[in-house]
Amino acid sequence: MSTTIFALATPAGRSGVAIIRISGPDCGDVLRAITQRDLPAPRVATRRKFYAAKTPSAIIDDGLALWFPGPASFTGEDMAELHIHGGPAVIAAMAESLAAHGLQAAEPGAFTRRAFDNGKLDLTEVEGLADLIAAETEAQRRQALRQLEGAFGDRVEAWRGGLLGALARIEAAIDFPEEDLPGGLVEGVDEAMRAIGDEIARTLDDDHRGERLRDGLSVVILGAPNAGKSSLMNALAKRDVAIVSDEAGTTRDVIELHLDLGGYPVLLADTAGLRESGNKIETEGVRRALDRASRADLKVIVIDGAVWPVIPDAIRAQIDAASILVLNKADLLPGPLQAIAGHQPIAISALTGAGLSDLLVTLKERAAGLLASGDQPVLTRLRHREALADCRLALSRGLAVGPVELKAEELRLATRALGRITGRVEVEDVLDVIFREFCIGK
Repeated sequence: MSTTIFALATPAGRSGVAIIRISGPDCGDVLRAITQRDLPAPRVATRRKFYAAKTPSAIIDDGLALWFPGPASFTGEDMAELHIHGGPAVIAAMAESLAAHGLQAAEPGAFTRRAFDNGKLDLTEVEGLADLIAAETEAQRRQALRQLEGAFGDRVEAWRGGLLGALARIEAAIDFPEEDLPGGLVEGVDEAMRAIGDEIARTLDDDHRGERLRDGLSVVILGAPNAGKSSLMNALAKRDVAIVSDEAGTTRDVIELHLDLGGYPVLLADTAGLRESGNKIETEGVRRALDRASRADLKVIVIDGAVWPVIPDAIRAQIDAASILVLNKADLLPGPLQAIAGHQPIAISALTGAGLSDLLVTLKERAAGLLASGDQPVLTRLRHREALADCRLALSRGLAVGPVELKAEELRLATRALGRITGRVEVEDVLDVIFREFCIGK
C-alpha cells in the first residue's frame, strides 16, 4: 500500500458529474499539484480548477475537490475525490494527468481491500458493501446494509471473544501451573463452549434465508402443454417474454425472468409442458423442467381450467409443500373449485388478468415466509456456513475430550474458524486476554 492509486468511482460514459477517487501516501501532494492550491478543509467540498501535469498552465476542468486525511477516511489512508464534468474527454485528460504524477490505476476492489487491510472493514462488511452495490430489491438492500453496518460480523466477533476467553483460561492453567492463578480457572469453559455451540447451531438452522435473499428466490412455473404457463409468465412480467401459441410444446427450454415481488427478489422460470413426447428436443425440455422443479424454492403449478378437475399424473406428482396451484382459464371452469392434496387453487385468467392480484399476494406471502429474517443477522454466503459448521464441529469435539490440552486445541480450531469469517485470525489475541485478565507472573 505504499503506492497511491486512483479510479473512476462513477459509471463510464457521459454524465453530468464524474467522481475520481485517489488514495495513498502521495494523495495530498498530488491534490496540491493538480489544483495549484493548498489542500481544502477536510471533508468540505471546495471549488477548484484542475490543471494538466504536462502543461501546468492548461486547465482540464473546473469542479469540486474533497480532502479526507487518514485515518478518518474510507480506506484509512489519505484520500481525495475529484468531482468533475462527466464527459469522456474530461475524464481521460484527468486520468492522464494523475498518471503523469505517478499515480497507479486501481485494480477492481483496491479501495475496499485497503479499507480491510487498515481495519476499517472486516470481511463480512466488505461482502455487505458488495451486496449493497448489487442490491436490486428493497429486501436485498436492507440485508446488505445490516451486514455492512457490522451486524453479522459483530455477532461472530462476540462468539470469538467468548471462545478466546475460554481458551485463555485453559492456556493459563497449562502454561503457568506454578503461578498464583485465580481459583476455578478452567470451570465454566465447557459451559461457554456449549452455549456458543448452541447459538451457532440455531444460526445455521435458518433454511438458507440469507443466501436465498441475496441470490433471489427460485420459482418455477410447471404444467401440461397449453395450460397457460407462458401466458402467465408474460402477465407477471407485463411484457412478452415467452412465445404463446395454440400449438402444444412451444416452450422447449427454460426461460428466466427476474422479478421484484414486494421487495423480494425472484428468479421466475417458465418451462416445457410436462408430457410424454417422441420429439427429442421436447423430451429434453421436459427433463430440464423436472430438474429445475427439483431445485426450486417454489413451484407455481398451472392447471388448465378447461379440463378441470382432471389433472395429469405428471402434474399431480409435482404437488407438494412448495407448490402453489393456479387454475388458469377460470372462465372455462365446468364446476366449483376444490382443494387438491391440501392446496386450494387460485383461479385466474392469464389472458384477461383476472385473479392475478390474488396470485401475486400469495407469491409475496410465500416469498416473505422463505426470505424474511427479521432483525437478526443472517448468513449470506456459503463460506460463512462452512466456517460456522467447522467451528461447531470443533466445539463438539472439545466437549467430548477430557484432557485440557486436547480441549485447548479444539478451542483454537474453533476460534480460527470464526476468524476466517471476519478475516481476523491472530494468535496473539490469546496472549492478550491472558495477560489482561490474569496478570501472569504477578
